[in-house]
Amino acid sequence: MMTSDADSTAHEEYPPDEGIMGGPTPLASLEGGGITASDLRKVLEAGFNTVESIAYTPKRQLLAIKGISEAKADRLLAEASKMVPMGFTTATEYHQRRSELISITTGSKNLDTLLAGGIETGSITEVFGEFRTGKSQLCHTLAVTCQLPIDMGGGEGKCLYIDTEGTFRPVRLLSIAQRFGLNGQEVLDNVAYARAYNADHQLQLLNQAASLMANSRFSILIVDSIMALYHRPHASSTTWRARGSTYFAVVVCTCSYIAGANKPVNSTMIL
Repeated sequence: MMTSDADSTAHEEYPPDEGIMGGPTPLASLEGGGITASDLRKVLEAGFNTVESIAYTPKRQLLAIKGISEAKADRLLAEASKMVPMGFTTATEYHQRRSELISITTGSKNLDTLLAGGIETGSITEVFGEFRTGKSQLCHTLAVTCQLPIDMGGGEGKCLYIDTEGTFRPVRLLSIAQRFGLNGQEVLDNVAYARAYNADHQLQLLNQAASLMANSRFSILIVDSIMALYHRPHASSTTWRARGSTYFAVVVCTCSYIAGANKPVNSTMIL
């Protein structure tokens, strides 16, 4: 869970974009009708940054927030459900929403063809393979191509990059930017980078990423790699396996929430 200091710092470095097209609904939209600014501060400090994040959350999780009563949780869910479609819709409407998704190029025409155009937004994509098969290189490439115009296979947005293994190299981004005719300094400025040192820290960074994506146009969130912090020499112990499984489940749920709450922004997630 991110602290208010971290949240403040993040917003200073990446100020809110005015009028993000099709973006998530600001949490402040819930104020009124029995919901106060104080209530919204409490849920914001708990890691909920958009109306969508409230609507997609089970009531029991809202009740776990200090200062949020059952009546208040019911009110938050009721108001959020008025703004976020949660019921049945026609296949035509769903098809229309799907048609608005874009694909971000991997930089390889052959791979883009295999993926039906590239990495699809509004989803989570897991990349796996043997050691030294190009997984991190693909992540570095996507950190650049996501910044390209949509008509060039990009997402016209910035990149969030969580590095769990210490393999992030800005110099790679500069060479990739040169390949695509982009300004190297601007490409680096559009990548928000953080190194995760343990499982708890990784979860904190994911919560902070959710806040950033709710306030500015980030077209991709990369976690390279999501499993690294769960590989330990004593991983064979029953205690570690149980603890690691619990941590991993929480992280995956957080990733799913981020992808779901930010679908309208045409953002994607790479693990």
